[in-house]
Amino acid sequence: MRKLDRTDIEILAILQEDGKTTNVALSKRINLSATPCLERVKALENDGLITGYSANLSAAQLGLGLTVFIEILLDRTSEDAFQKFRAAVLGIPQIQECHMLTGGFDYLLKVRVPDMAAYRNFLGDVLAKVPGIRETHSYPVMEEVKDSSAISLDHLRG
Repeated sequence: MRKLDRTDIEILAILQEDGKTTNVALSKRINLSATPCLERVKALENDGLITGYSANLSAAQLGLGLTVFIEILLDRTSEDAFQKFRAAVLGIPQIQECHMLTGGFDYLLKVRVPDMAAYRNFLGDVLAKVPGIRETHSYPVMEEVKDSSAISLDHLRG
């Protein structure tokens, strides 16, 4: 990772908070003229520190009111089994996140569906077709306390 200065960190913080911030507004907030500000943003993008821009959508308002975390245990832990599982998961839009973990299971999924009936259908019609799954454990979310994609930059501010 390249060395980030205070201005780079502030740019990251502002854009993470509001990716729609214009270059002019950003340059004013960090007290830098527009051209050097844009050059810094482009450098942060080119270095892979900014990987994209997106809108945060309300799952509940879009009819996806149920979030379920699912522990997945595969029947084999070979590279071939991992690759087949990953390939299948990438094609399933209800799966919002998939993480390979160490411990008592292999993967943790975050799934969003309309309701429990839709989740039952997801288990039987979608997840059951994913190759290599030996066992699942489901944890429906009762209350979402915090949902953030923001990455803490505190450790960089020194």
